[in-house]
Amino acid sequence: MTRHAWKLHTVFALVSGTLGSVLLPSDSVNAVADDERPQKPNVVLILTDDLGWQDVKCYDIDEPSPMETPNIDAFAKKGVMFWQGYSPAPTCAPSRCAILSGNHPARAQKTHVVGGAPPSPINKHFRMTDPWYSGRMPEDEMTLAKALNQNGYTTGHSGKWHIAIDHHAFPQPEDVGFDFTRSDRGSRSGMKDRLTGFATAAADDPFRLDENDYPYHQTNEDALAFLQENKDKPFFLYYATWLVHSPIHTRSQARLEKYAKRLGIDPANTPKKDTPGQLNPFYCAMVEELDYYVGIVFDYLDETDDPRWPGHRLSENTYVIFTSDNGGMEGGPKERYTDNEPLARGKISAMEGGTRVPLLIAGPGIRSGVQTDVMANGLDFYPTILSMTRTPTPRNKNLDGCDLLPLLHEDPSSTELVKHADGTTRDTMVWHFPHGGALESTIRVGDYKLVRNYDHVNNPGTAPLELFQLYDSSSSDARRVDLEESRNLAESMPDLTTKMNALLTAALTEMKASYPYYNPACSTPVPSSEKVCTVESHKRQGHRISFTYSENGASVTHADLIYSLNGGQQYEEWFRMPATLQGNNEVTAELPEGTTHYYLNLIDENQFLRSYPEVVGNKKNKSFADTALSTRQKSSATPTPTSKKVGEKKGKLDRNIPFNRWDTNKDEHLSLEEYKSGLAGRPDLEERFKRFDKNSNGKVSRQEFVGKTQ
Repeated sequence: MTRHAWKLHTVFALVSGTLGSVLLPSDSVNAVADDERPQKPNVVLILTDDLGWQDVKCYDIDEPSPMETPNIDAFAKKGVMFWQGYSPAPTCAPSRCAILSGNHPARAQKTHVVGGAPPSPINKHFRMTDPWYSGRMPEDEMTLAKALNQNGYTTGHSGKWHIAIDHHAFPQPEDVGFDFTRSDRGSRSGMKDRLTGFATAAADDPFRLDENDYPYHQTNEDALAFLQENKDKPFFLYYATWLVHSPIHTRSQARLEKYAKRLGIDPANTPKKDTPGQLNPFYCAMVEELDYYVGIVFDYLDETDDPRWPGHRLSENTYVIFTSDNGGMEGGPKERYTDNEPLARGKISAMEGGTRVPLLIAGPGIRSGVQTDVMANGLDFYPTILSMTRTPTPRNKNLDGCDLLPLLHEDPSSTELVKHADGTTRDTMVWHFPHGGALESTIRVGDYKLVRNYDHVNNPGTAPLELFQLYDSSSSDARRVDLEESRNLAESMPDLTTKMNALLTAALTEMKASYPYYNPACSTPVPSSEKVCTVESHKRQGHRISFTYSENGASVTHADLIYSLNGGQQYEEWFRMPATLQGNNEVTAELPEGTTHYYLNLIDENQFLRSYPEVVGNKKNKSFADTALSTRQKSSATPTPTSKKVGEKKGKLDRNIPFNRWDTNKDEHLSLEEYKSGLAGRPDLEERFKRFDKNSNGKVSRQEFVGKTQ
């Protein structure tokens, strides 16, 4: 459906009230007496992986999508379809942590994937260094699953996890409140050759085709198993499918041939990265597979009797939320996956293409066939699900999102119904992504969006501040103005730019957000890099450590201790705590109990970071312990040099170190997405990746990567 004017096609006035008293619309389910309906409705949250705003057919606004999503499109008509739905972050892990914890990524210090490492430049060419950010959700976090457990709900998880430094690292789902968890990749496991080895109908084929020529997908079967096993009790299912994340392949030859023919594309010669459009037959097949599998879940809820409510189906007392963890990933090393146009950029950017996602919600008391232009965010799921299930907000629990249930039940067109806990109406959202080549924070206030670029020098065509008008809500149809974020209004609207920038600073300050640092070892001189301090000495007596430093023209304004409790071990993780500037160029700290290794970080008035010692990984894995200060070593007043370039040492650098860090799915190959996440911002990034990819298969093996010389 084309929505050039962005009209709300259907707006219903609903009877206000709580779940127990609201009358249900006759076109969805029959009105019932309060005492007949089970008091605890079920909830299913379907979180897709990298699904773009324009990948789902019902969200078409300009060029028609070639992909077929009949089940998702049909589900969109059963409830409320949000045209301005957003993810909490432009990458996977921070969005997942935010959804399950209710905490904004900036507040949680979980702003990107992996994490839990000492801050260090990606390489000597980078002007800026990512700040320290957490590797995982804290084990004592009061998650949504824990809160629902306390209200008598059985909680289940199927599919992707990734809220820690590794898929299998602590904490796992059972550590944070899930009663049931399975993480089989199913048909999304890797293929040696995506042009051969398709699934067959043979009984011994682990991906055997069903009657509709779709491969058997264990992830979906695990979600169904949870529903089947727990349908007789209040349940919460978190179904986190791996679709449509890379690797870009399908085991369905029929789906691939269908889209290859439709698009006129040879699967052996897919469109290059810079080719615009949704022209990848593998990706199109993946989107249709996603639609098919979630359609099976939708059908199960529609067709299965509710044991707690005789004469009714599960869907009549189940809320279903369908969305994506971030915007679409537009391309890989040799091909384009999808196209988020008209939105700017995609995953790994806080521009609209990286954060705007499909969002559909249906369930008891929610009118069918409604579309809304009210802003919503994945952070809203925690408070909304608490409200849906009548679960009390946990004591002392911070929630950065808003309860959407009044909006869903009363009037989905009313922005006045989305309120903060203090009763004020929400009109603002903030994203913080101080990472890689993006280095952005953004704020949206009503129709306008401000983008703060922390290093616009390395991003040609950008400015320190960019202001865009996305809509004109003063018109009766919420008219689209500049979804493309192509017309920077910062100079023509300086007052609004200044105001929004101040609001962004205030929001980030309140959340104690971390900012990127300048790299004093950058190969291209950065102004004031010559003024960075030098560490002169280090002493340790028991848990107390002290350092002295010399200032070379810039004042040191802050100090952090970066420490590990398991240095050199599997899933090595590093934490951060403030150190104390004592005056007289001395800094002190108390090592936490159990500390095995540590670094000192000094930040000066120009936002340069001096790490002591310099951060370099070791030769065996991604450990940073070998070059860190160790509690097993004798105290010393002799410093390691702090003037040489980061990564500079005798001989060749060991390439296993970055490979292990960047290989986030641990499949022993680097996709361009993983490579970009770890090494974003280089102007020659794709060419560098191609040089590693010796066999031109679109991914880099460990042997290819490690064997490549500097």
